Amino acid sequence: MSLPKATRASFIVVAALVVGCGAIAQGAPKMRAHTATQAKPISPVAATQSAGTNRVSITETQSTRQITSNGIPSHAVGAFPNAGNPNQIRAQNVSLTVPLTPRPASTPQTAQGWAFGVTVEGIVLDPFAGEFWQGDRRSGWNYDALGGAVALGVDSNFAHVQPGGTYHYHGIPFGLLSLLRYNANSHSPLVGYAADGYPIYALTGVINGSLTQVSSSYVLKSGSRPGGSSPSGAYDGAFVQDFTYAAGHGTLDECNGAFTQSAEYPSGTYAYFLTDEFPFVPRCFKGVPDSSFRKGR
Repeated sequence: MSLPKATRASFIVVAALVVGCGAIAQGAPKMRAHTATQAKPISPVAATQSAGTNRVSITETQSTRQITSNGIPSHAVGAFPNAGNPNQIRAQNVSLTVPLTPRPASTPQTAQGWAFGVTVEGIVLDPFAGEFWQGDRRSGWNYDALGGAVALGVDSNFAHVQPGGTYHYHGIPFGLLSLLRYNANSHSPLVGYAADGYPIYALTGVINGSLTQVSSSYVLKSGSRPGGSSPSGAYDGAFVQDFTYAAGHGTLDECNGAFTQSAEYPSGTYAYFLTDEFPFVPRCFKGVPDSSFRKGR
């Protein structure tokens, strides 16, 4: 699923799940009983305001990389509260740890129930929304944060705010990419680290020796949803479950990753990529995530 044209335009101009990550854990709000079944174009709130001063520290030991921050991005953000999001950005005590040497897992692990990663500014990347069909987490139908069926008030960094004040990304943080001087004609700058320690980049990478505009391998399922106790309607991207992985459809694997050579890893490494199509932010881990990223700890 591509984002609407207006959203794609913002990409060119610029270049709600609770975050329970160790020291930034928050209480879960009451689940809202949504019944919407149709994806809609989203209209991100323009990022024109300052959230304050970013404070971040990244330190290394022999085996780990520790990221601490106040959770405030240095780039401009949208107005919060807004019509789709009633919360105000507030400083946080972010403290997250990733392994310095990632340990591959035997099989990919879902990122549901985890924060996926953290940026070089110490802001959390969290793809899954906290909204479910009829407010029932057990239904198995999770609204996609950028599917538009439920308005979540994201800004043009595809971020919004949790009740406790945590600003976090559901898609590509274009304000950050601009600060990092992203250039589509070269490998993406380092965006951050996943919970398993592998690096995170965006949109472009050197894959198989060639600069590549990376692409997702997820596609919409054909036909219609089951209906009955499940939502009805065509698989259109309103729900995470509307998509399926189609190996080889794009350049990335089921975790939106690939082996790449970058300035930080000239000999090459497995890395994750943020994309402008679903899943936007990866939804699974290839390595073993650190427990500091688990929600509700």
